[in-house]
Amino acid sequence: MLMKRVFVDGSAGTTGLRIVERLQCRDDVLLLTLPEEKRKDQEERQEMLNAADAAFLCLPDAAAAEAAALVTASHTVVLDTSTAHRTAPGWVYGFPELSARHRQAVCGAKRIAVPGCHASGFIALVYPLVAQGLLPKDALLTCFSLTGYSGGGKKMIADYEAPGRPVLYDAPRQYGLGQQHKHLKEMTAVTGLAAEPVFCPVVANFKCGMEMTVPLFASQVKGTAADIAAVYAAAYTGPVVTAVTGGDEEGFLSAAAMAGKDGMTVSVFGNEERILLTARYDNLGKGASGAALECMNLAFGWEAAKGLIL
Repeated sequence: MLMKRVFVDGSAGTTGLRIVERLQCRDDVLLLTLPEEKRKDQEERQEMLNAADAAFLCLPDAAAAEAAALVTASHTVVLDTSTAHRTAPGWVYGFPELSARHRQAVCGAKRIAVPGCHASGFIALVYPLVAQGLLPKDALLTCFSLTGYSGGGKKMIADYEAPGRPVLYDAPRQYGLGQQHKHLKEMTAVTGLAAEPVFCPVVANFKCGMEMTVPLFASQVKGTAADIAAVYAAAYTGPVVTAVTGGDEEGFLSAAAMAGKDGMTVSVFGNEERILLTARYDNLGKGASGAALECMNLAFGWEAAKGLIL
């Protein structure tokens, strides 16, 4: 097999580090790297970006936009893990499980925007219900997400793991209080909703893992919880995203259940009056690095789950 050349621009960040870690275990890719002293040299980076068959942009938004503009080689597949291109014209949204159309688009793409971590769970839960007519586009929704602190990058990891950290870090901390979270735009655009949801993200004292929950009144749904479960069972058959039933032991749901893995599980709970839609995954797995690698696999014509930990 001819090895594919892969360059990770921003390999020192948490998302980039996880991508490199996964790629180092594979024999079908050749990692292109720059010496530490040239890691931020634009000419050197541009050369690597255009030499690569796949280039991962693990950078802040502005830097990712600048890096994408440096790629002129027609063979290079660019996979941006930032927010910069998730709703931009000419970029494919990298969630192939949403439909055959989404998968086909990823398979043929040269510019792929990797979904945001919180957005991945919300979209997985809401998109098929809107697409199947169970949830109207004008539905007013609320969602909350529990996440491990690694999603906040190196500074947040250092803050949580520092000796003598503030006692406030011991308890879950809600953020995004101004309802301006950067994932809201794609959450609305991709699902087709007319209005952004009320979004309550919460970071807690565990490193990896994520649990997105969308609560619904049964009156909001054109059907029942069983109908929703049937839609998920048909849409998410694995290997990366799978519809499952039941919770953890004693009726709990742990946000760390998928820590270290690249897959996602989707479930429905509740009763005849109130329904809970839940998605569990790793914020650095299907929420970032794992999703990026899955998109690369499909763009190269490989199996989606190749090299992933599921």
